[in-house]
Amino acid sequence: MTLPVIGFAGMTHLGLVSGVSASEKGFRLVCYDPDTERISNLKRGKFPVSEPQLEELVTKNKDRLTFTENAADFQGCDVVYVATDVATDDYGKSDLTIINTLLDRVFAAVRADTVVVVLSQVPPGFTRGKMRSDRILYYQVETLIFGRAVERALYPERYIVGCKDPTQPLPRAYAMFLQAHDCPILPMRYESAELAKISINMCLVASVGVANTMAELCEQTGADWSEIVPALKLDRRIGKYSYLSPGLGIAGGNLERDLATVLAIAKRHTTDAGIVAAWVANSRYRKDWTWRTLEKLVLSTNRDAKIAVLGLAYKEDTHSTKNSPSLVLLSHLDGYSVVVYDPIVSPQSAGVAFKAASSSLAAVEGADVVCIMTPWAEFKKLLVSDIAKRMSGRILIDPFRVIDPAAAKLAGLQHVTLGVSSTAS
Repeated sequence: MTLPVIGFAGMTHLGLVSGVSASEKGFRLVCYDPDTERISNLKRGKFPVSEPQLEELVTKNKDRLTFTENAADFQGCDVVYVATDVATDDYGKSDLTIINTLLDRVFAAVRADTVVVVLSQVPPGFTRGKMRSDRILYYQVETLIFGRAVERALYPERYIVGCKDPTQPLPRAYAMFLQAHDCPILPMRYESAELAKISINMCLVASVGVANTMAELCEQTGADWSEIVPALKLDRRIGKYSYLSPGLGIAGGNLERDLATVLAIAKRHTTDAGIVAAWVANSRYRKDWTWRTLEKLVLSTNRDAKIAVLGLAYKEDTHSTKNSPSLVLLSHLDGYSVVVYDPIVSPQSAGVAFKAASSSLAAVEGADVVCIMTPWAEFKKLLVSDIAKRMSGRILIDPFRVIDPAAAKLAGLQHVTLGVSSTAS
């Protein structure tokens, strides 16, 4: 059986990860981007994003992967995904300029029988507005997660497909590609699929909102949120996979975009979205948890304290700093003595001007307080005794519980984390 040839347009995070993962399923891939420098870097094995397994899969499947800056190479493709990342501003509003341009180039380059699939995140109504009588167009919901993107692309939970007419069977080449991933396929009208993605993210935001709200109550009452979570996960109405880890507000850009989209639609149609506005407000409040804690425990009595900040990425296993809790903290620290370190993200690329350390232990040398702002695996491997030896102070602010609280206490450190009273250490 001859497999269809698959194309991906846009070699940023979404398109690159999705295309490389598709090659692992045995398909030949045409990976296009109009940025000649980006394509040149990819051909030399230099990647614009960091994801576990990504480089290994490129090496393993190099004979199936073609990186090109020439859209005409899509002539040999049976299915082409438009998969550029859609940028958002500080208010979660999407900039559709790049995807509009890329979609026009794909339409101009592909054969009339090629299936074009919009994979990028778009607002409801976008795909139907791009229909053309001489092209075959679908929308597909992407559900990648930074730091686990390859895993999610290789083993999707389901495919949600937006169609002009969901009662009609999918084109053979497109169906073959989806079926190769051995998961449920849910066809629905364009607008339903576009809103399905937003609905999924709203459910996630609701779970995060519960965790953040109740974790803060734990901090004030002497309870420990980590003790409560197992009880919730055993409740079938909530489930063991629920997003119940407290955090520092919503980050990464995708969830913020969907909340902004819902607020805009509600305003346009005069429907109630007060709960969404509350989630946004709660997220903004949570982003300053570390700053409030740092000010209360350290800076209120020692404005000259040396502060070590470990982690700049918004989460582990990614290069992205979009709305990163670390950058939110650093925005308060101009004029203070600060040293930063991240395994992948440099201060320069993150747009911060603080002194950079060469390693995590070098960063904590002489620090009065250490803030672990990204739960990198590298930080989880640190011996808390090594941290304590190098520090001048005794306070370790660790919102994501990277360090074991018992080990921190044994090393003589005051360990401050989300969901536990700071007096409990």
